[in-house]
Amino acid sequence: MSSFEITGSRQLQGEITPQGAKNEALQVICACLLTSEKVTIHNIPDIRDVNKLIELLEALGVCVTRSGASVTFQAAEVDFDFLQTKDFREKIGSLRGSIMILGPMLARFGRGFVYLPGGDKIGRRRLDTHFIGLGKLGAKFSFNADEGLYSVEAPDLRGSYMLLDEASVTGTANIIMAAALSRGTTTIFNAACEPYIYQLCSMLISMGAKITGTGSNLLMIEGVETLQGCEHTLLSDMIEVGSFIGLAAMTGSEITIKNAGIRHLGLIPDVFGKLGIRMQLRGDDIFIPRQEHYEVESFMDGSIMTIADAPWPGFTPDLISIVLVVATQSRGSVLIHQKMFESRLFFVDKLIDMGAKIILCDPHRATVIGLDHQYPLRGLRMSSPDIRAGVALLIAALSAQGKSIIDNIEQIDRGYQNIDVRLNKLGAEIKRINS
Repeated sequence: MSSFEITGSRQLQGEITPQGAKNEALQVICACLLTSEKVTIHNIPDIRDVNKLIELLEALGVCVTRSGASVTFQAAEVDFDFLQTKDFREKIGSLRGSIMILGPMLARFGRGFVYLPGGDKIGRRRLDTHFIGLGKLGAKFSFNADEGLYSVEAPDLRGSYMLLDEASVTGTANIIMAAALSRGTTTIFNAACEPYIYQLCSMLISMGAKITGTGSNLLMIEGVETLQGCEHTLLSDMIEVGSFIGLAAMTGSEITIKNAGIRHLGLIPDVFGKLGIRMQLRGDDIFIPRQEHYEVESFMDGSIMTIADAPWPGFTPDLISIVLVVATQSRGSVLIHQKMFESRLFFVDKLIDMGAKIILCDPHRATVIGLDHQYPLRGLRMSSPDIRAGVALLIAALSAQGKSIIDNIEQIDRGYQNIDVRLNKLGAEIKRINS
C-alpha cells in the first residue's frame, strides 16, 4: 500500500502534456483480438488499468511487443483453456474494462467466458446493455452463479437492429466489435458517441470494417469476413486535460496544457468556464493564466448555477469530482448534480473535514458554497476511494495549507501516469511513500 505526502499552497508553473486516453486504450486494445495480424497502438499510457489489460491479453496467448509508448499486439492464437482458470478470474475480476474482450472473442471464435468484472465502487454499474446487444446478434449466455462465470456461445452472429436501453460506452464498444465480423448489417440506435467510440470505429475502419455514422448515436455496421492489422494513435486523455484545468485554478497557477486535443473535448472547457476559469486556446494547447479569483456564473434568470453530468455530448461524469473540488474555492455557489452514479459524491466528507463548505443533499447532489480563496483548505490524512475522487483529493491537497497524506493511491495510479513526478516538475511537492 502506497501513499502521497503533499505539501500544499504551492503555485505551479510550466507545461504539461496529457497522457494517452485511458478509456480509449481499453477499447482499442481489446479490438486487437479481432485479427490474427499485427496491430500497433501508439501513445499508450503507462497506468495500472491499461497494463493489467495488456497482461491479460498476454496470458491469453497474444504476442505483445513494447517500444516506449507504442505496443504491438498479434493475436494469432488464443488459449481458451486459460479462460476457465483461477488466474483468468483474478485478472478479469480486477478490471472492469476486461468485459470488452467478450465481443471480439465471440466475433472471431464464436465463444467466450467472462467473470463479473471489477472497477471503481461508484455505484451500480450493470452489464445488461452488453448482454442484450450481443444477444440480439445471436449470442447465448449461461451463468454459473456459484463462480460468477458467464459462458457465451455465438457460432453464427448475425446483424440486427437494436435500440440500446442506455448509451453505455463499453456496451456500445462491445457490440460494435462483435458486429464488425457478423453476417449482415447491424444498426445501433442510442449508441454512445464519445470520442473513444469515434476512435474505435476509425481504427476498425482502417482494419477493413464497414461502419457508417461514426460520431453520432446511430451506427450502421456491415459485417465483413476478416479484419487486417493496422496502426492507431490514441487521443490525449480529456479527463487529464480537465483535471489540469481544475488544478491550475485551485492552486492559482499558470499552466500550459500541450496537445490537449481541443476539438475532442466537447463541453469540458465551457463547463470550467462557467466556474469563472479563464483559458486561452493556442492551436491545440490550452493556456490557463494565474487567477486570484474565479467567479461562478448564474443562469440568465439569476438562479444558482447547476453543473450536471450526462451521456456525450453532455459533460462527462468522470470530471464531476474535479469540478466539485474546484468549486470549493470559487466566488459564488454551485449545485453539482451527479446523475449517473449514486456513490461518486461520497468523498465530500473529506473535503468538509478540510474546511470546504458543502451540503450533501442526497447521493446525487451537492451544493458547494465557494470560499473564494479567503479561507484555504486544511491539510488532512485521507484515502482515495476511486480514480477520479483520488485526483480530486490530490488537487484539494495541493491547494491546502500544511501537509496532507492520501492513502490507497493505487487507485490514482490506475488512471494517471506518474502523476506525482509530472506535477513535481511544475513545482508541486508530492512524495510517494511505499509502506
